[in-house]
Amino acid sequence: MTTHAAALRLVVVSTGLLVIACSSTPPPPDWQMNAKSSLDRATNAWLSGEDRVEAAEFARARGELARTGRPELVARAELTRCATRVASLEFEACVGFEPLAVDASAEERAYARYLQGAAAEGDAALLPDQHRAAALAASAQTIAGIGDPLGTLVAAGVALRRGQADPAIAALAVEKASQQGWRRPLLAWLTIQLRAAEGAGNAAAADRLRRRIGLVTKPR
Repeated sequence: MTTHAAALRLVVVSTGLLVIACSSTPPPPDWQMNAKSSLDRATNAWLSGEDRVEAAEFARARGELARTGRPELVARAELTRCATRVASLEFEACVGFEPLAVDASAEERAYARYLQGAAAEGDAALLPDQHRAAALAASAQTIAGIGDPLGTLVAAGVALRRGQADPAIAALAVEKASQQGWRRPLLAWLTIQLRAAEGAGNAAAADRLRRRIGLVTKPR
């Protein structure tokens, strides 16, 4: 039994992405496959700095989910989108999720608060498994334990939003973004490191970071 031979189960995971769960035939309806494919492409486009592609693909994904008349599915897609913003250190309100929160589960509302850096007491137990330790005690070690690159960047972004990101977390985020070739979060975290180097009066480190930022900004 394969992961693709099944009905699609949409869940919020560490990255907030939609995934295919193992089940049995018949194959899933088209909207499920279309929604997942478009959301995956939207996520990658955002992290790569391709705004137009992201907007178009997310609109397709949302439209496919809306066809079901199930607000909880659309809410999960909106949380996925918000997670990519946090991973890229763009700390805006999760406006797409807010109108859907009333129909969302307690787990989804807890995840939304977590992304906003405003987790309430008891929320950690409701979060995806990978994020629980980081939510309770943000450190480079706990965040590295997530493993998944996007989940790692989301947790690092939440730590920064809460004022808990130290140089080790920043270095981890830079490493993960660099490994994936995700330009947007890489530039964001390199800028954080540059500000820290400038604040510490470390001219050599600052110059090195400016060169790296220049390379990512203007690859040709």
